[in-house]
Amino acid sequence: MTSFQDVPADLLIQILAKGLQDNDAITAPQWAEFAKTGTHRERPPVQGDWWYVRSAAVLRKVALKGPIGANHMAQLFGGPKDRGVKPNRAVAGSRKVSRCILQQLTAAGYIINAHNTAGNVTLGKILTPSGQSILDEMAHSVRDEAEAKYPGLARY
Repeated sequence: MTSFQDVPADLLIQILAKGLQDNDAITAPQWAEFAKTGTHRERPPVQGDWWYVRSAAVLRKVALKGPIGANHMAQLFGGPKDRGVKPNRAVAGSRKVSRCILQQLTAAGYIINAHNTAGNVTLGKILTPSGQSILDEMAHSVRDEAEAKYPGLARY
């Protein structure tokens, strides 16, 4: 069976975003139409489905780097801030977007909170078996397209 790590991220995120649109727990809030994705951006996203694309990317990042929290997730989606004549500096992305997407993925049952052994400290979000299965199903469905686009992938 193909794992989500076996296919390129660009192909996986596209098809996973389409799959997440069918889930009722994941919907773009009303403010998402006007919100920027970070202070390093000048304008809001122009794609109509950017919320689902970001949700798919966040789900993949949780699978790769979990346990992970909203602050670290926002840092992963940051970028260079243009400060005029001064040198650019790295800034984090929007924590509100990261937090809302993590909450929606938790409500959908794809991720859960990871606790320490005593159960009193939250370490971050980790993938659930249903989250793992949707990632692997989408990766398996895009495997043929990935092998056509990247011929060296067929060896694995």
